[in-house]
Amino acid sequence: MPNMKKRLCAPGALVRDGIVHLFYQTYGNGPKDAICHAFSADGINFERNATNPIFHPTGDWNCGRAIDAEVCEFNGQYFLYVATRDPEFKIQKLAVATAPLQTNFNRGDWTQRGSDKSILEPELPLEGECIEAASIAVRDNKLYMFYAGGYNNWPQQVGVAVSEDGIKWTRLFNEPFLPNGKPGEWNHSESGHPHIFTDNDGRTYLFYQGNNDKGKTWYLSQKEVFWKNGIPTFDK
Repeated sequence: MPNMKKRLCAPGALVRDGIVHLFYQTYGNGPKDAICHAFSADGINFERNATNPIFHPTGDWNCGRAIDAEVCEFNGQYFLYVATRDPEFKIQKLAVATAPLQTNFNRGDWTQRGSDKSILEPELPLEGECIEAASIAVRDNKLYMFYAGGYNNWPQQVGVAVSEDGIKWTRLFNEPFLPNGKPGEWNHSESGHPHIFTDNDGRTYLFYQGNNDKGKTWYLSQKEVFWKNGIPTFDK
């Protein structure tokens, strides 16, 4: 089991039947970092899942690490997206597991899908040696993944992919959907680690971090995302 006394970070939550389910990661354990789960009736006091850690990927294509959890409900099951790395700990890529709707999110409920390879790994120039921080929007019975391409400050930029089954993904753009800024702008070093938020009225907003000093300072921003024929855009 990973040493959870080192660091915990990157929380993400969903609410089901009045209970907040928190998914987070251990950090600082190298290939042993994994995804954990806790739950709360008030959103303040959390109880850890007794089966923690609930997921890390298997297969000879990855090192076993799991970070950047994203959980969503789609087509009658839950999908858990994570970032992992190759066995040499150099290339960051994505893995996915599913669990039934009636799950209590215990370790034994998750089944890794596509365990023989990554579901998405760097191929484009914007992605460099890293794809991470997947964030999902569900629209018209499809999943849209907004992901970070490139390690922090390489620069990191945002790409988008789409899937009809949550496992096989197709990139929508060969260029960054959200690029880093120009020299002198606040996000010149990166526009990264996206989170796509769908409001109760159906409008979507892309939150992201940026900086212009190679990570010495950090800022958060957001832009509304509009949709035209199933394609996200920043233009109305």
